[in-house]
Amino acid sequence: PDKLLHTEEAYIKRLHLLDQVFCTKLTESGIPQDVITGIFSNISSIYCFHDKFLLPELKTRITGEWDSNPRIGDILQKLAPFMKMYGEYVKNFDRAMDLVNTWNQRSSQFKSVVQNIQKQDVCGNLTLQHHMLEPVQRIPRYEMLLKDYLKKLPDEALDRKDAEKALELISTAANHSNAAIRKMEKMHKLLEVYERLGGEEDIVNPANELIKEGLIKKMSAKNGTAQDRYLYLFNNMVLYCVPKLRLMGQKFSVRERIDIAGMEVQENVKHNLPFTFAIIGKQRSLELQAR
Repeated sequence: PDKLLHTEEAYIKRLHLLDQVFCTKLTESGIPQDVITGIFSNISSIYCFHDKFLLPELKTRITGEWDSNPRIGDILQKLAPFMKMYGEYVKNFDRAMDLVNTWNQRSSQFKSVVQNIQKQDVCGNLTLQHHMLEPVQRIPRYEMLLKDYLKKLPDEALDRKDAEKALELISTAANHSNAAIRKMEKMHKLLEVYERLGGEEDIVNPANELIKEGLIKKMSAKNGTAQDRYLYLFNNMVLYCVPKLRLMGQKFSVRERIDIAGMEVQENVKHNLPFTFAIIGKQRSLELQAR
């Protein structure tokens, strides 16, 4: 139960950040209301439900009444009708991501408000998109916490029946969330890459899928020396990057974006060296050595 309470408190801070900080500041800065709704969907209702209802109930029960009434199943069952709110949020998520990307590029006002908030400690070096994932990931988290709780619960415990019922209700909603999460985990990966590249490349797009990434050596055609480089292989392109020596923020700079369409790969281009290959693309050709 303590874990449930701690994660709930942390989650509410994220909801507060989304609703009371990002959403409020963007509204105040004059971003059109339909865009705000398109991005934040029903986050206000979700925040209100957790802040005014679920957290206070859990807190009272876990910190105040646990000795006389050790159960949480009855409270979590009440969560079930509110799962519809989450369904709505999850369904809107792709569109919300697209809107954030579009407005980041289109509006300097939007971009600067978002960047200013992202610089604050409360954001923990994470982007708006990163925080927007939280509500989607929360329902499967309840499912996990409940399963864990039930495992440790004695068979004859008073709470077993309620907790099992709550799990059943939450699992149904978690399935919807999980399908969306799988889609979003791909987006999440893309976001991480986007951040590592310092926002240089517009890669956050559901059509892009990260397949593999890793360090590589670039063979110099002139003198045969090798330099450290980094490759990102997507379903539709290769990003050829140079490492940046920074502790925070941008890790790589993109030197070349090579389309997969029309690209050729030749193996063992340098017979005297192991694991060498060449990428021959429309934009550029490279001789590389895997580590």
